Amino acid sequence: MLELIVRGGTVVDGTGAPGIRADVGVEDGRIAAIGSLAGAESVRSLDAGGMVVAPGFIDIHSHSDFTLLVDPRAQSAVAQGVTTELIGNCGHGCAPITEPERHTANIYGYDPSVEIDWRTTAEYLDRLDAGRPAVNVAALVPNGNLRLATMADPGEAASPDEVRRMGMLLEEGLEAGAYGYSNGLEYPLESAATEGETAELCRIAARVGALYATHERNKDIHAVEAIEEGIRVAQASGVRLQLSHVVPRRGSPPGSLERIAALVEEARASGVDAAFDAHTRLHGILNASAALPAWALEGGPDDLRARLEDGATRGRVKAHRSIVSNLQVVGWDRLFLFTSWARPGDVGRSFAEMAQRVGDPFDALLDLLLDEADDPHRSLIISHAYEEEWLRQAFRHPLCTLESDATALCMDGPLADTLFLGAYTWAAWFFRRFVRETKDFTIEEAARKLSAAPAERIGLADRGALTKGAAADIVAFDPDRFREAGTLEDPNQIAEGVEHVVVNGGIAMEGGRLSGQRFGRALRSLLRRQRRLRLRLVSAASALAGRSAGDSGYTGMPELP
Repeated sequence: MLELIVRGGTVVDGTGAPGIRADVGVEDGRIAAIGSLAGAESVRSLDAGGMVVAPGFIDIHSHSDFTLLVDPRAQSAVAQGVTTELIGNCGHGCAPITEPERHTANIYGYDPSVEIDWRTTAEYLDRLDAGRPAVNVAALVPNGNLRLATMADPGEAASPDEVRRMGMLLEEGLEAGAYGYSNGLEYPLESAATEGETAELCRIAARVGALYATHERNKDIHAVEAIEEGIRVAQASGVRLQLSHVVPRRGSPPGSLERIAALVEEARASGVDAAFDAHTRLHGILNASAALPAWALEGGPDDLRARLEDGATRGRVKAHRSIVSNLQVVGWDRLFLFTSWARPGDVGRSFAEMAQRVGDPFDALLDLLLDEADDPHRSLIISHAYEEEWLRQAFRHPLCTLESDATALCMDGPLADTLFLGAYTWAAWFFRRFVRETKDFTIEEAARKLSAAPAERIGLADRGALTKGAAADIVAFDPDRFREAGTLEDPNQIAEGVEHVVVNGGIAMEGGRLSGQRFGRALRSLLRRQRRLRLRLVSAASALAGRSAGDSGYTGMPELP
């Protein structure tokens, strides 16, 4: 008697091998059998006749760190067959944390309705588990949090002592079960991080075989040079390198994507474990407040208003190099307001249009932030930065995996009015467009891109493939109907064509309807070293308190044999 049998589907195991007609049996949250189970009995069964049965999809680059605490149902993800997300990307995330109010601007989807009652990565992962998410969650340690936790001014280069304390917190995170380390070198908190600082932290990640995921320093004019920096860091540290959303934006030199792919291939040929991912949409999305340097956000709303109302200070802000100033290359006519609580009437308008009132597009953006000074991090802007052919070229590369670059959302409840591009559409759009329409990928190839390939990069040893003994994360979908329903104008629409979703053996979706039950958990990396709990807690507490490694008696993580 098995707990569950998924019957009658075409099993595509995630490895790229041809699909076979088979049943999948589940027991104790793991795959117990694959083959003809016509004579087997089960407590529950799911009819997958006419469907593809594949490993649950894995989102290698998610920003659901906080939305999974606000509403753990993750409807947008589950309805696309997603069963695992990797969070903590781009240097943004939820741990480590010192004073919560100092960190909230670095957390996508932050909502004050959820108390930040954790400080370390270990405590945060426990908090995720306590919330019982609908999907599995693997985490990276975000560099922005490391800088906020250890530096008085994250807008500056870190001192050797600050790097040591960041390293202590990174080690705590890796020992707690994080799968790696991330940064976002195009963002205000991290743009001052030097290559040497990054390499020093990556050496710590490399000692346990962890992943280094980087949102590169530039994605347009100097996109190639930014990739070269990431490769140099990997060469210096020995870390496994994952280049995030690698497709350059409009304004990059002709041939940039081809040169980037060649650089990664050359790095691999020289012994660097390097790969990349790309998001499945034509638009970039970010907080409007990313235009501001870290110093402009110090203090409270009145301080921000005073700075933005002062002409000289506003000039300093406009001269500051940021991800938003980089986007000027894309064009202000391609940069749009996506959400705004203070200016709902301007949503959907480009900053070139809004500039007609004030004469300068950057001033139009800073005027928006002035109006939203009470909460400058809520509003989102999007850029029409990519062409489909550029994404297609990246997707077809064997070293490319796919990502949402989004937050998990829900159609009702506390996240009902929250918008984020890609949340409801990323996997479904890819399948509809590039499997069914352009036929760039077979079903088997697409399943591998969405399952085994990201599992291998993250280091998820028992997920990403339908094999006996693997965790029972399963999706059954109609290959002729799997598609996105959300649009740019109306993004919050559940994807179509997924019939059944199983997470750790539990049924999260049946017959195209979300069950409302949650079977995910926080995953802990098996790469971490087993060390004394006392040492981990002492080192993390010392770093969060601002003491040096010597003050705590901490001597650092030893090299692996």
